[in-house]
Amino acid sequence: MAGSPDLYQGRTSSASVNFITAHDGFTLYDLVSYNDKHNEANGEGNGDGANDNNSWNCGEEGPTASEHVRALRMKQMKNLMAILLTSQGVPMFVAGDEVGRTQLGNNNTYCQDNELSWFDWGLVDSNAELLEFTKSLIAFRHAHPVLRNSMHPIGADQVGSGYPDISWHGVRAWAPDWSSHCRVLALMRCGKHAKGGTVADDHVYIAINSHWEGHDLELPRLPEGLKWRLFADTSAAGAHPLGQEPPLEQPDSYHLGAHSVVVLVGR
Repeated sequence: MAGSPDLYQGRTSSASVNFITAHDGFTLYDLVSYNDKHNEANGEGNGDGANDNNSWNCGEEGPTASEHVRALRMKQMKNLMAILLTSQGVPMFVAGDEVGRTQLGNNNTYCQDNELSWFDWGLVDSNAELLEFTKSLIAFRHAHPVLRNSMHPIGADQVGSGYPDISWHGVRAWAPDWSSHCRVLALMRCGKHAKGGTVADDHVYIAINSHWEGHDLELPRLPEGLKWRLFADTSAAGAHPLGQEPPLEQPDSYHLGAHSVVVLVGR
C-alpha cells in the first residue's frame, strides 16, 4: 500500500507494480468464488496450474443462488479494487476484473479459445455495480495526487504540516495493531505532502476490515476547519461523486462493517 519502500529503496514508487490478479491464475471473480482450481477442461487431470491461489469462495464453491454469498463476493471484489487503487505505485488489473469476469475456476486457460477465455460483454450490464465502483476509484485516484506520490513515504513530517506523510492506525487512532491475529488496519495520507508538498490535496484515510465482525473506529483528528467525509464504503452500493462527499455524522468515529473497506477524505 505504501509502494514497497523496503524493496525499492533508491528507486521511485513507480518501480512497484501492484496487482491482485494477473493473466495467470484466478480472475478477480474466481478469487472470491473458488477455494480450489477447476482445470479439468484443460485435459491434464486438473494437474496443471498453480495450487496456491490464496482464494476464498465466501461459503460456496462456484456458481450459487445464495443472495448472501453473491453479495459478499461483490463486496470482496470491491474491497480488493479499493485497496489496489488507493495504493502507492502502479496499479494493474486484468481486463474483465472490473465487471467480474469468470473462468469458472480455471486458473490456466492458455489452451481455451472459448467462453472460458473470451470477454463476455453482457457483464458490463449485469455487473454494472462493480464497473461503476471501479470507475469511481480510478477517478478518485486521479483527483488525489497524494495517492500518486513518486517518492516513498517515510512516516515523518517533511513539510511542516503537523502530520507525517503516512501514518498507520487501528481500531484506535495512531495505534495500529501489527499482531498476526489482527484483522483491522488503517492508514492516513496527509494531503500537505502531495508531490513533495508542491501541490495541495485532501487528507485520505483508508481502513480495511477483514474480520467477520464490524468494528467502531476512532478516527485521527484533522486540522482545524477540516472534516472527515465519506467517499466510499464497500458495504454500500456505490461511491459518492467527487467533491460531493458528505461529512460524517460522527466526526471522530466510524463503524466499519464486516469484510469492508472505507475511504474517507479530510477536507
